[in-house]
Formats: sequence, structure tokens, C-alpha cells
Amino acid sequence: MAGAKNHDYHILPPDIWPLIGAAAAVTLTSGGVLTMHEMAFGKYLLLLGAFGVLLTMYAWWTNVVREANGGDHTPVVQLHLRYGMILFIASEVMFFVGWFWAWFDFSLFPSTLSEVVGGTWPPKGIEAVMDPFDLPLLNTLILLCSGTTVTWAHHALIHGDREGLKTGLWLTVILGVLFTSIQAYEYANAPFNFGENTYGSAFYMATGFHGFHVLVGTIFLIVCLKRAYNGDFTPRQHFGFEAAAWYWHFVDVVWLFLFVVVYVWGGWGAPIH
Repeated sequence: MAGAKNHDYHILPPDIWPLIGAAAAVTLTSGGVLTMHEMAFGKYLLLLGAFGVLLTMYAWWTNVVREANGGDHTPVVQLHLRYGMILFIASEVMFFVGWFWAWFDFSLFPSTLSEVVGGTWPPKGIEAVMDPFDLPLLNTLILLCSGTTVTWAHHALIHGDREGLKTGLWLTVILGVLFTSIQAYEYANAPFNFGENTYGSAFYMATGFHGFHVLVGTIFLIVCLKRAYNGDFTPRQHFGFEAAAWYWHFVDVVWLFLFVVVYVWGGWGAPIH
């Protein structure tokens, strides 16, 4: 028959959500610029754009889940989705490379910013830094444990153990929430603020963006947990869970580098808070 599908690829039908998402993204960024310049209606545009982006994400990913459950994600499609997730994680790696680059630039060559930092690192104005072997070490252990629990969940899914899948996901989500809570407490009691100097700016941007990624990963895993209760995943078809697990392991690895570079090495020799 003419028009009959005789291939393994998934040809997407026309959809309005890419257009809505693009409009929402423009509204969000425009509202952000107007808000930073304290212009009228900026914050309303910012909120409207944020709502549009979140709505687009929810609707679009709902369609993706529906397509996966409907059999559209054939082995060929799953392979290409994996390639896409790998490229996305690679782009995220380069995003964090930028923050590490800034941190090394500030710390290894403080003399080039001598008028600002006093030619030392940590710079003048930093009376104390975070104790790396207090809350940061605890958060490191939490993330390492969460990496084992999400791996346990994946192993259970592959072997058809759905209770093990749910338990592993529950533990990973709880550990993710615990990490975020401890980091929020750490920020609330930090001995330095954002924007005061290069140390504070680089510290909060690097660890803060990582914290945002932990939050996103936790939401990702919560969605997987709900889908697990709905019976969506099978041992042979569970790319949604695989993507979440890869993302979570990426978050774990980035934190290990942050802990060693920012917390331990970056504050070496400075007074401990």
C-alpha cells in the first residue's frame, strides 16, 4: 500500500510544541534581560516564558513516553536516541570544562589579577573557605552511594526484578534530595558570598550549576520511578531509564572533580570555616 511504513525509523508527525517552545524560549530570555535592566513588565515576561518552557517540556516529553510505549522506539530508533544522549552529555562536559578553566585560570595565575585578588589564592577578602572534609565529603559519599543504587536499579530491570528497580530508584531519589538539601544548608552558612570576588563567583557558578544538574537528574529519576510503577520499562526496551542513569553517573563524576579541585585543592592553605 502507498504510504505504508516499510522501515524501522520513526517519522514524527507535525507537532505544534517546537513552535511553542521556541516562542517560550524567546519570551524567557527577553524577560530575563528586561528584568536585569529593571524595565517594566520584565518579570512578567520572565514568568510567562518560564511557564511556556515548562509546559513545552512536559507536553513534548509526554509525547516521547507515549511513542516509546506505543512501539515507535524500534532498535534503530533507540540506537540513535543513545547517540543523541551521548552528544548531549558531551556538551554538558564542555559546559563544566568552562567553569573548571575559569577556576584554574583564577587560581594558577592570581598575579594577573593582582589589583583584585592581591596576587594570592584564595584572594584577599576571603577570610575562610569551606571545610572539604565536612559537608562536601558527606555529599561526595551520598552521590557515590546514589551511583550504586541507580546501577542496582538498572541491573534489576535487566533481570526482570521490578521490585528491585523501584527500590533502587526510590533510594537514588532520596539520596538526590538529601544532597540538594545539604548543599542548600552549606550555601546558607557559607563564609563568603557570590560576586564579592573571583573565588566566590567561580565557586558558586561551578557548584551551583552542578547542584542544578542534580535537581534535574532527580526529577528525571522521579519520572522514571513513576513510569516503573506504570509498568513502562522492559528488560529489552528502557532507553528512558538508561538516559536517566547515564545522566546521573555524569553528575557523580563531575562532583568528584569539583570536590578535588574546588573544595580540596582550591582552598588549600586557607583558613577553614
